[in-house]
Amino acid sequence: MADQIAKGEEFERKAEKKLTGWGLFSSKYEDAAELFDRAANSFKLAKSWEKAGLVYVKLANCHLKSDSQHEAATAFADAGHSYKKINSKESVSCLEQSVNLFMEMGRLNMAARYYKEIAEIYESEQNLEQAIVYYERAADLFQSEDVSTSANQCRQKIAQFAAQLEQYQKSIEIYEDIARQSLNNNLLKYGVKGHLLNAGICQLCKGKGETVAINNALEQYQDLDPTFSGTREYRLLADLAEAIDEEDIAKFTDALKEYDSMTQLDAWKTTLLLRVKDMLKDKELEEDDLT
Repeated sequence: MADQIAKGEEFERKAEKKLTGWGLFSSKYEDAAELFDRAANSFKLAKSWEKAGLVYVKLANCHLKSDSQHEAATAFADAGHSYKKINSKESVSCLEQSVNLFMEMGRLNMAARYYKEIAEIYESEQNLEQAIVYYERAADLFQSEDVSTSANQCRQKIAQFAAQLEQYQKSIEIYEDIARQSLNNNLLKYGVKGHLLNAGICQLCKGKGETVAINNALEQYQDLDPTFSGTREYRLLADLAEAIDEEDIAKFTDALKEYDSMTQLDAWKTTLLLRVKDMLKDKELEEDDLT
């Protein structure tokens, strides 16, 4: 490790010397860039991420001086990946600079990939508001490049986090739209019932203990996909709506247990359904207080 750091520092010194020395404008920066690249590689091998990140930024600036935009964008991305190990704020900053350069070049697919990466950094820190912002940017760019699978993966993340932040209508619209798109695709149509279930759970959360919205939604979902009414997902939503209508917590719990015994409810669904159950309990307490 110490040997690699010493090598990296030597390459970095030589690169700095090139920049301050005489020479043809473009070749000076090209020569320095080659040395910075070797320095950064040595620091990476030594797992000295701070030094690697710093040198990749110097490399990116060298490429900008010699008008090599693509190489500069790649170097900023490499800096971002190095910083990701130790400093998420610096990582995001470098990836943003990479995105801006790729956008200028019209390389929207690359820009989308790095926006998605920034979103994942925020997601890992549980900063859901910022994660949504960057997943939306990534989804828009993927969509403009007709990479609809990647766009929909980002949109599902947006819907998931929006629901966690109680932005239920936003989630519903995304899940319903993805379900609609998936119906026309033989590979994706089997996932339709899952998207409609997610949308339905958000309808239950949004309903604040009322069942008009979910019953209307279930009718719409049957029109959208006539096979949906024969699924366990439809049955679950219908049973939960009935339990809410009857203000029957035991019935609500039984419906969840029955579904969970066949298809395990994930953490996201469980969290949202507990919110609905709590609403039902609150409603029951309110009515007890009135009597």
